[in-house]
Amino acid sequence: MDILYHDDDLLVVNKPAGLATLPDGYDPTLPYVRSLLEQEFGRLWVVHRLDKDTSGVLLLARTADAHRSLNTQFDRHQVSKVYHALVAGSPGWDETTVDLPLRPNGDRRHRTVVDPQAGKPSITHLKVLERFAGTCLLEAIPTTGRTHQIRAHLASLGLSILGDRLYASRQSRVEGDENPLSGLLRGMGLHARSLEITHPTTGERMAFEAPYPLKWDQLLQKLRVN
Repeated sequence: MDILYHDDDLLVVNKPAGLATLPDGYDPTLPYVRSLLEQEFGRLWVVHRLDKDTSGVLLLARTADAHRSLNTQFDRHQVSKVYHALVAGSPGWDETTVDLPLRPNGDRRHRTVVDPQAGKPSITHLKVLERFAGTCLLEAIPTTGRTHQIRAHLASLGLSILGDRLYASRQSRVEGDENPLSGLLRGMGLHARSLEITHPTTGERMAFEAPYPLKWDQLLQKLRVN
């Protein structure tokens, strides 16, 4: 796990896919981000989470005061988050905004679902960065922080992130029609590319960017050649 930045208040890492942020509810003996990092940095507070199979920028606080300050920034939407997603198919737009209310744990598979009545306001800005044969690279900027927001909003548009079996269409799950490119990735094709916050002590605006995993670079090179 690469360290992107650290000081007395902050620790920022590039989380690999396949590693949980917090203990696994089914098997608490599995390694997770906080436990691994606390061996070197001492007590840490998790500010936000990334899904186990999502890679990229993850922020942790090194003091309780920093944790409170950062939590407030997230609650007030004062944090800028940018994700990149490798998606099956090619949408008919270059940019769009999804403004659909979401409700977590909304079906038998515990997915986040669009729910106009009981859902909470949720907005994601989407932009196509590159198009390839059968897939594309998208930028996703959520202005709200709902569970599985990007995955659920993409699913509402009929788009599936490579390697995301949970939000794949029902037909794809039944037929086992998974995009063969998914097998070239370790984890899911969703990467927390950058995060911008205000430093809790200095007040400085700071931005952190996480390089793509090696498997992403290899897959993108293959797609560009083809």
